[in-house]
Amino acid sequence: MRLHLLAIGRKMPDWVAQGFRTYAERMPKEMPLLLRELSSGDRGKGANPARARDVEAERLLQALPQPGRVVCLDQRGRQQTTEALAERLSDWRQDGRDVAFIVGGPDGLARPCLDRADESWSLSRLTLPHMLVRVLLAEQLYRGSTILAGHPYHR
Repeated sequence: MRLHLLAIGRKMPDWVAQGFRTYAERMPKEMPLLLRELSSGDRGKGANPARARDVEAERLLQALPQPGRVVCLDQRGRQQTTEALAERLSDWRQDGRDVAFIVGGPDGLARPCLDRADESWSLSRLTLPHMLVRVLLAEQLYRGSTILAGHPYHR
């Protein structure tokens, strides 16, 4: 099973790329975490944010691994504990299908992405920059994998 992070936005600051890479490289070989950055919709002066979000949704949906599960990262999603995330990883590993986590752009995810999702998660009730979500998710996935391996990292 592979874990995919599909995220809108390219040219992230170095600290974002390094933070993600730090945890992705620590993932177990049987559960690699792969990042695919997708271009954002037009957000120039006079652009329509709803149209940009729709374009981003099309790009995200086209990039989904098939067959696979989809988890949307959305502020209205269900919050997880680290232990519950580890249980989900264990269940998914048994199932064997790839899992795609999708992160929208500055205006969030369009309805087609939310409708396609098998699950919708919120990492916090706080509003987080979407670039930071990449690092937080990677760290939590790594932490969940350490729980499954019996390591004390999760403490």
